[in-house]
Amino acid sequence: MQIIPELMVKRWPKDTIAAGYRHTALLNSDGTVTAVGDNKYGQCDVSSWCDMVAVAAGNAHTGNAHTVGLKSDGTVVAVGWNKYDQCDVSGWRDMVAVAAGWRRTVGLKSDGTVVAVGRNNEGQCNVSGWRGMVAVAAGDWHTALLKSDGTVTIVGNNRYGQSNVSGWHDIVAAAAGYLHTAGLKSDGTVVAVGRNNDGQCNVSGWRGIVAIAAGSHHTIGLKSDGTVIAVGRNNEGQCNVSGWRGIQLPGN
Repeated sequence: MQIIPELMVKRWPKDTIAAGYRHTALLNSDGTVTAVGDNKYGQCDVSSWCDMVAVAAGNAHTGNAHTVGLKSDGTVVAVGWNKYDQCDVSGWRDMVAVAAGWRRTVGLKSDGTVVAVGRNNEGQCNVSGWRGMVAVAAGDWHTALLKSDGTVTIVGNNRYGQSNVSGWHDIVAAAAGYLHTAGLKSDGTVVAVGRNNDGQCNVSGWRGIVAIAAGSHHTIGLKSDGTVIAVGRNNEGQCNVSGWRGIQLPGN
């Protein structure tokens, strides 16, 4: 039997910008964080944060959002709406990545295990048994984790097939939207499953992709030449990226 070696995936990506439904958080070069937008629940109250290495923003269509920050010492902080305990992360240690979904927060530890807090009515926080993970993504009702062998595991809602990733392999990055999931393969192509009413899963023709992101109803890809492509709902112009050039590539 042929043994396939683990993929050379980029471990523990550090997200420097995060977009919620009505607010945006930015990690500054000095380790502080800036946030703008709706602050009804204090999700932009990050002026005291320091020594941060990553940020994440919860996406709530009602504006009930929260913001999460990963510190250089592996601890995590969170501010904003906390009805489902999604901001109860003060006890987290040894974290290397964080993700914020709708009403929950997910954290990846240095040993490849995962923790989650928040609403779990769809099983989206059932991650306690996971091992060997290298990246995490949080959709509204499902959570996707990338394993070191290039496969993806998902828990949570699967009403539209957004968790049907058992056949995926050679994946180096994953993104989770409202009801769809996208995966970037090592050869620069992209796969997607889930709800496709706005064409957000129409990525089969993409080539030369080096990074992906998923909004609620659209998917974005960064190409190796620094240009950007997007598919999906464009009612607010969120896919108007055809003129973008010189976008910084991951790791640069």
